[in-house]
Amino acid sequence: MNIIGYDIWHRLKKTERPVIIYGTGNGADKILDEFEKNNIIPKAVCASDGHVRGQFFRGFKVRRIADAVEEYDAPIFIAAFGSQREEVISHILSLAETHTVLCADVPVYGDNIFDLDFFSRHSSELELLYSVLADEHSKKVFENIINFKLSGELPYLVGSYSEKEEAFSILSLNSSESYLDLGAYRGDTIEEFLHYSGGNYRSITALEPDRKTFQKLKLYAGDMDNTQLFNMGIWSEDTDLSFDASLGRGSSINSSGTQKLAVTKIDTLFRRRTVTYIKADVEGAEEKMLIGGKNVLLRDKPKLNIAIYHRSEDIFKLPLMIHSIVPDYRLYIRQHPHIPAWDLNLYAV
Repeated sequence: MNIIGYDIWHRLKKTERPVIIYGTGNGADKILDEFEKNNIIPKAVCASDGHVRGQFFRGFKVRRIADAVEEYDAPIFIAAFGSQREEVISHILSLAETHTVLCADVPVYGDNIFDLDFFSRHSSELELLYSVLADEHSKKVFENIINFKLSGELPYLVGSYSEKEEAFSILSLNSSESYLDLGAYRGDTIEEFLHYSGGNYRSITALEPDRKTFQKLKLYAGDMDNTQLFNMGIWSEDTDLSFDASLGRGSSINSSGTQKLAVTKIDTLFRRRTVTYIKADVEGAEEKMLIGGKNVLLRDKPKLNIAIYHRSEDIFKLPLMIHSIVPDYRLYIRQHPHIPAWDLNLYAV
């Protein structure tokens, strides 16, 4: 692998240019926490024009981008929010044509920051995964995303983009799939599945933990043939856990959550039946999901579509877990359009 020898945190600590946070959500909070640890002092916090209403964020009065450009010479903007919307990505890239725009990679869950120290600690695992990836494109994406996480530089990320059609050509879904959708949300990934399977299937099993979202899932798929919907989470065992439902699509199993959530494991769901395709985007519970599905993965060897971006270690830990369970899997990594490097998925066939 050709990996850069610096990271964004050291770069920002050394720069004399004004550093400006662009965003006021959870990502900005996490980035500012890391700034405090690294003694990086931002000059301002900005938001898109429509979101500037005279409010304050972490002691900063939120300002427009144009105001910051007018006041500060050669600012470095830190994109501190996530989006897969084409118009938002285009806006960020347009800003980057005239100004320095970086993305400080902070994990959705967990505390590990993907900096040079983290890379060094896990270099052997990263090299091992690189060596077993199935194609050169996966290796290039893997290398680029590591460099993006370290540097925050957008060309590494944008140069890794590919559309879902290419990934689903790898999966090659057919009309007889038994599909398990983990983190089904309102049914968007069932709709995606139906599109790529030609609208036909053997069965669909879908889990969505959030109560309100589950009701919308039922409205979408409740009358579909051979379909089971469960208001549950996926885990390494069958039990009840605390659930934080405050983040909408990002709601997750969390010890500080105020709701109780029933969770199950893949080995329970498919004890007496087979599964041919599993999609899992379960907000940081992917490792637990794999632990609770080892027997089914080994027995059925289903096609896999697994999110590997929620935790810093997911990018190598989850693929290597899958490789250890079923060494015969061919492993592919694809980055779909998103800023930052979310919607990074592992496809295994």
